[in-house]
This record gives sequence, C-alpha cells and structure tokens, in this order.
Amino acid sequence: METAVAVTLKDTGRKKILVVDDSPIILKTLTMKLRAEGYEVLTAEDGSKAVSTARRERPDLILLDIIFPPDVAHGGGVPWDGFLIMDWLKRMDEAKDIPVFIITGGDPERYKSRSMAAGAAGFFQKPIDNAKLIEAIQNELGDPTDAPA
Repeated sequence: METAVAVTLKDTGRKKILVVDDSPIILKTLTMKLRAEGYEVLTAEDGSKAVSTARRERPDLILLDIIFPPDVAHGGGVPWDGFLIMDWLKRMDEAKDIPVFIITGGDPERYKSRSMAAGAAGFFQKPIDNAKLIEAIQNELGDPTDAPA
C-alpha cells in the first residue's frame, strides 16, 4: 500500500527557472546544468502543467519548448504548443512579466521571429549551447541568489 507524503520546500532564496519541454532528457540535462549554476529548477512536460506551475510557483524565468507531440500537447484537453502556452502566461497576472526564453529543435527561420513577436525574451536552437544559455539567463536575472528587485 502506497502512502502519499507531503513535502514542503522552504524558500531557498535562489532564483527559480521553470523548464517546459516534453523531452525527459532535455528536462534532466537542463535541470542539472541550471542547478550547478545555482538556480532552483522547476519542470513541466506539457502546457497545463506549465501554466499551473507558473501560477503557483511564480518562477523568475521560463525556458519553453515550442513543439509538443500530439499525445503530450493535449494536456488538460487543450492542444498546447509553446505559442499557446506563452499566450496564456502573458494573460495571467502571476506570470505576465516573467521573461520567457524559447528553446526549440524546430526550424529557426519559422519560429524565431514569431517567438520574439509573441514576447519571448530570447531564442535558443536545440542542441542548446549551454554557455550561451547560461550567459543569457545571467544577463536577464543577475546572480542566481540575488534578491528580486
């Protein structure tokens, strides 16, 4: 018989980054890299989890994939893609000012200008250049443990 255990996480004072991607490998590698840099990392593998996590946790930055396969994209009955997720985030008081960096394996010619027009603060093509991503995050957020402004 399984027993559910509630775990309460205390505020670590570190800046939080929400990584939204359907790939467990991307979620794991970005989580490891960002934690090594001193950030607290949250993850979501579909749009409904991304929106609810952003509302509840209020991350300092979101790394968001654009393309989700059909079996993942319909989380909560909604046909999510990164653009719809970003649109929902921009409409929520809790998330509208959170910078969003797009991370995608999709065609940059097709997605970069659309991402920036939709309000993305940055765009990164997969495979991600981790050094450039970390530099962009630090430029956006400052030190991982700086108190929010």
